[in-house]
Amino acid sequence: MSQHLSSFLSGLSALEVTALVLLISVGGAFVMEKVVIRLLFQYTSRTETSLDNIVVQELRWPIVVTVSLTGIFLFSRAPAVAEALVVDSATLNDFFGLPSLSVGIVVWAWALNRLVNRLVEAVKDKGSRYDFAPVFSNVWTIVVSVGTVGALLYIWGIEITPLFAGAGIAGIAVGFAAKDTVANFFGGIALYFDDTYKIGDYVVLDSGEAGTVVKVGIRSTTLLTRDELLVTVPNSVLNAAKIINESAPNRRRRLKVPVGVAYGTDVDEFEELLTELALDEPLVLDAPRPRPRFRRFGPDALEYELVCWVNSPLKRGKATHNLNREIYKRLNDAGIGIPFPQRDVHVHSTDTEATRQSPAAGLSNGGVRQPARTPDMASEGTADEVADADAEATTDEDDSADDE
Repeated sequence: MSQHLSSFLSGLSALEVTALVLLISVGGAFVMEKVVIRLLFQYTSRTETSLDNIVVQELRWPIVVTVSLTGIFLFSRAPAVAEALVVDSATLNDFFGLPSLSVGIVVWAWALNRLVNRLVEAVKDKGSRYDFAPVFSNVWTIVVSVGTVGALLYIWGIEITPLFAGAGIAGIAVGFAAKDTVANFFGGIALYFDDTYKIGDYVVLDSGEAGTVVKVGIRSTTLLTRDELLVTVPNSVLNAAKIINESAPNRRRRLKVPVGVAYGTDVDEFEELLTELALDEPLVLDAPRPRPRFRRFGPDALEYELVCWVNSPLKRGKATHNLNREIYKRLNDAGIGIPFPQRDVHVHSTDTEATRQSPAAGLSNGGVRQPARTPDMASEGTADEVADADAEATTDEDDSADDE
């Protein structure tokens, strides 16, 4: 094609080539913008989908720029222009041909990247088959960037074969240095193919974090907690963790509200009361129907559970609050007791000879209980010895008082 183009331009003068360049650049861009693009917009506005509108919007300027650059490229290929400018064809190509191609490649790469990103944003919420769309968008950006750099090096005559050998060595080094990033990337791909979660799902990790998935990236996944905090978790951690997806396979979740009533309660009346108040709660679904369940005979109460369903795991807390309040009110109105643990303490005392004595009996020597004296003990010593002993005890007590 290049040979046919050169042969065609070789028969034209420099003035004719310049006029041809202006005609193709200005006239072609005007026709594309005012006629072709406008007709495409009119056609896509009548279709049901918005995807074709996105395609036309993003490819509009690359098409116009490409038509404009075509004239410049033809200008660099004309021998008459080179003769008029007193330069060779290689110099003309370096100043006009290659720059026009480079600009065209960059413009198309930028447009294609934006196009894919906008399409991803448009389809990511349209079903589970598009869950991987955000990750694909990030991968596409990397591929387009690498491809653009490679194409630019190729058209400028820079040999890229040695770069592959260097890239292999650099890849090994980067693999060791960025092993966590690589693990996160492949972890994200594994999570997608395992269909673990998607944007908008409420997940609970085995480490205790829980929240709604708001972003799925190449390196990590971002959760929004109930406290409106963003938690960023690496994909490699998620791939190795135990994840409970409370939004799959559907968003409704079962709710269990424990309640105990006193022994002797009419269980039929109590169960009917629980069912009625659950049906009256707006957050509780009518189907499956709420139902009370008698679980066990507790030590203090008949232990029940009110089992019902809500349409989102995020509504369980508020539904539990409303049900507990209503249960308390209606049980009080119905005169049904809500028991609580009670313990009776019984104190037993024995009537002995020691307890009937005066508490001060037998106490001497600074409050130390002394054994009762008997006639036998008195006969073991004389009255003088007893008097001396009492005197010594009194002296010891005085010394102790002085020491204190």
